[in-house]
Amino acid sequence: MKYNHFLILTLLTTTLFVIGNLYADNIKDELEKSPRHGEWVKITAADNHEVNSFIVYPEVKEPATAIIVIHEIFGLTDWIRLVADRLAAEGFVAICPDLLSGMGTDGGGTESFDSGDDVRRAIRGLSTERVNTDLDAVYKYVRDLPSTNDKVGVSGFCWGGSKSFQYAVASKEIDAAFVFYGSAPSVEDVPKLSAPVYGFYGENDNRINATIDSTKDAADVANVKYEPVIYKDVGHAFLRRGMDENASEAQKKATKDAWARWVKLLGEL
Repeated sequence: MKYNHFLILTLLTTTLFVIGNLYADNIKDELEKSPRHGEWVKITAADNHEVNSFIVYPEVKEPATAIIVIHEIFGLTDWIRLVADRLAAEGFVAICPDLLSGMGTDGGGTESFDSGDDVRRAIRGLSTERVNTDLDAVYKYVRDLPSTNDKVGVSGFCWGGSKSFQYAVASKEIDAAFVFYGSAPSVEDVPKLSAPVYGFYGENDNRINATIDSTKDAADVANVKYEPVIYKDVGHAFLRRGMDENASEAQKKATKDAWARWVKLLGEL
């Protein structure tokens, strides 16, 4: 029996597109139905660059610990906003800066780019100085809110995970970094860490995991805290994939375990 390979490929692509759109719709629905207060704020960095950011507040009686959530290479997406909303449900103030603020069409951010390729190209062009200056401003903004206590962590996914590790090296004020499958800085920079770094990695992600051991060795020698955990039977971006209702059992388990660890560590700051 002969198969029309073009037809099979077309059907597969269409199916994946439909599934992706359904997941995106589910994310939008959850955000719209959230009982928590979320809003967009503009934060001015030291060089007068405005950082458009989405912040979500928990329903709690006392000032809460804050967490900065750095987006993936896809820019500030609804999925990142959903992560922030779920962190707020756990009792934390979560803020997501759009690090492409002012870089898009007519001075827009992620939403103003024509394509995903354009977004990724622009993110790759961001300098370390630009990212750290923006994160400094976001840190100060959220730390100084009357609804937060004096504890602020930084986190990120993939590209954002790398930037959260980088920021833990650059900042002397951040209280902890939570690195989700992001690359580490050079081993020469590891001793500069002034806050603990907690890593979350998928087992099937050697591109990222190849430097975990050397980073851990450098941290131990410098007596700074770097605690990586590798989650079994999952690969890169396992948290995002594991939040999809169509995720595999391994992805769901890794996501559940990583989330519980993250919340516990945040609660201990």
